[in-house]
Amino acid sequence: MNDLRVEDVMTASVASISGEATLSEAAGTMHDRGIGSLVVPGAETGILTSTDVLGAVAEGRDPERTTVADLMTSPVESIAVGLRLEEVAAMMTSYDIDHLPVRDADGDYVGVVSATDLRETIAR
Repeated sequence: MNDLRVEDVMTASVASISGEATLSEAAGTMHDRGIGSLVVPGAETGILTSTDVLGAVAEGRDPERTTVADLMTSPVESIAVGLRLEEVAAMMTSYDIDHLPVRDADGDYVGVVSATDLRETIAR
């Protein structure tokens, strides 16, 4: 695993959603795409994860009235494409997060790496 980098394991696309979308719409998008997070573009980029959705439902929030902006984490921690997986794992542990958007040298979002990606890589 010492030679593996973010680009070797990341999902090479970024699914996004508007901050004005409802929790129900976000959950449907994540389900349909089989993903665990959505980037929320805007003046201050955010991220919404499946854990955020589950927590809101457990708290009794109305999924048709709660917006993505109500739940998203912002600002977003992100990582560079060339980062080693050991560094990614340390960052996830340090920040207690499971999803990190990946940026290229120009600062554009080019993918997402998740704790699941890391676990699957280690299990190989």
